[in-house]
Amino acid sequence: MIRNAAEFGRVAVMFGGISAEREVSLDTGRAVLAALQSQGVDAVGWDPGEKSMHDFDEAGFDRVWIALHGTGGEDGAVQGALQWLNMPYTGSGVMASAVAMDKIRSKRLFMEAGIATPDFLIVEDRADAKMAAEELGFPLILKPSNQGSSVGMSKVFEAAELGAAVDLATGFSGPAMAERCIVGNEMTIAILQGQALPSICIDTPRVFYDYRAKYEADSTEYRCPGTDDPAREADYAKIAVAAFEVLDCAGWGRVDFMTDSDGNPHVLEVNTIPGMTSHSLVPMAAKAAGIDFGELCWRILETSIADQSETSHVEAAANDA
Repeated sequence: MIRNAAEFGRVAVMFGGISAEREVSLDTGRAVLAALQSQGVDAVGWDPGEKSMHDFDEAGFDRVWIALHGTGGEDGAVQGALQWLNMPYTGSGVMASAVAMDKIRSKRLFMEAGIATPDFLIVEDRADAKMAAEELGFPLILKPSNQGSSVGMSKVFEAAELGAAVDLATGFSGPAMAERCIVGNEMTIAILQGQALPSICIDTPRVFYDYRAKYEADSTEYRCPGTDDPAREADYAKIAVAAFEVLDCAGWGRVDFMTDSDGNPHVLEVNTIPGMTSHSLVPMAAKAAGIDFGELCWRILETSIADQSETSHVEAAANDA
């Protein structure tokens, strides 16, 4: 545990970038930067969408608080560049970031580990989507395999809606995926330094918890803790930590669930760099645990001190997936 801000040295808060989630990343980064500076950390904003890594290497930083969302920031790319520069950074390492961003491979690892996750099929074109609908039924979730914040995602209720949803989901690099729609409560568990924070139950009047519901709408409702049953809360925490660890994630993140009508949790995905905006879930869960936003940002910065080496079994499993 770090007590003196000077021990962190000069910190770059990386935000912005070039992904479809740039605007959210800018909001996250500005909030984190202000929080760190208010605690005496020598923190400076750095946008890799506008400045080169060559310039970064010469800027004299000691570590990085990564606030980049989506491709180029959350998928292992910037982590690899920083590792090459021998520069400590927050959160998960290269392989864990890449696997968590790849929804297809992460779901295969969940299944291999016995962690419940909705059935899915890979979709590369409209014919694949039609076959997936026949097997999985409606409603059906269609989404890119390598995007976050529900970018490119649709909830499809009938065959007439499939074409547009497929075109949207396949408009990014890599295949899309069709996922069985679990009807029930949407839950999320934040992970901080190996511990699960209180659960959050999400209720939105929109068709699903999409980009607008996450970052723009004031109609989305949250309950934290998301359950009033301590045993149930412990179950969510146990599954969330297991999903986080099976991908070899580290430091901090968030595990998203859908809970079916029988109360069975199904892991959707692990987010290695969740949002830290005014509408974001990790700060909400931290607050319920008695951790204010400044302390949360500080504790995430502490994860840049921890060992970020990645175990060989995860690499082997990901290659086999």
